[in-house]
Amino acid sequence: MTAHGASSLPEKRSMRFFYTAVLVFVVLLTAVPTVSLTAAPAGAARHSTVGVSEGAIRSGQVFRDCPDCPEMAAVPAGQFMMGSPLGEPGRFDSEGPRHGVSVRAFAMSRYPVTVQEFSVFVRETGYEMGPCDWPSGTSWRSAGFAPKAPVVCVNWNDAQAYVSWLNDKQRKRTASTVGGEAGPYRLPSEAEWEYAARAGSTTARWWGEAIGTGNAVCNGCGSSWDNRQIAPVGSFAANPFGLFDMLGNVWQWTADCWNENYAGAPADGGAWRSGDCSKRVMRGGSWSNLPKFVRSAARNRDDATSRSHDYASYAGFRVVRNLP
Repeated sequence: MTAHGASSLPEKRSMRFFYTAVLVFVVLLTAVPTVSLTAAPAGAARHSTVGVSEGAIRSGQVFRDCPDCPEMAAVPAGQFMMGSPLGEPGRFDSEGPRHGVSVRAFAMSRYPVTVQEFSVFVRETGYEMGPCDWPSGTSWRSAGFAPKAPVVCVNWNDAQAYVSWLNDKQRKRTASTVGGEAGPYRLPSEAEWEYAARAGSTTARWWGEAIGTGNAVCNGCGSSWDNRQIAPVGSFAANPFGLFDMLGNVWQWTADCWNENYAGAPADGGAWRSGDCSKRVMRGGSWSNLPKFVRSAARNRDDATSRSHDYASYAGFRVVRNLP
């Protein structure tokens, strides 16, 4: 410093060079494709980014791989107790034995796939689906199902076809090898689904033990849609992982084969590939079910090819995406 408190010319040039070097270093560092899956700050806004790079995804981040792809939220890795305790009201025997599961980080669609999103898939591929089994003469595109409603009258195979389409789009968009040859998108495992539905909670529902009022749609959830019709996605608050509609409204297909209980179930968060694979597990409950079905641990199943009145006509699905 000079006697008058001003920097000398050599000092100014040195400082200018230093800050320029720091700026270049930061730019280069942020361009390196490394994985950074760290917790998002509490209360941080969730803004959707389109075409985010693999290495930039962090826990809580919201993104889309393409304009027509579902909006995804990154879910952190963790461990949880899967199933329900013996004393939980409404508990079914199929929800035990309770067991510990470790789950790798993944991303899950923030909402069940909507009619609007599914229609893009059908339009681009020419995919043909049969009608709803009930009511007679209706289909997933009937006037009663709004564009922002979850797509229903889809069986497990229809959901898998949508997943394959997403993977084709992703392979064309990027050279990423995440997920192997099949691609990064898939149906969630039953363990991933429950982990995401709980979002760190140990109660019957992520918001607490009781069904309460205005938390979901079911036959007794206290909403204006109860036992009347399917609600648009996002009509209620998101859980702490930033996921909407995990409970109620429509059942959701998972990747797992049906097993009557958890004896011998995987502990690594992966899908259970053995058991009765002609039937697949569904989770979440629906707009016409009693509250005992609208719990994080509640399980159900249906034939993979079925669009039956009791279950699959009220079933939709959401997708997950592997992370590096």
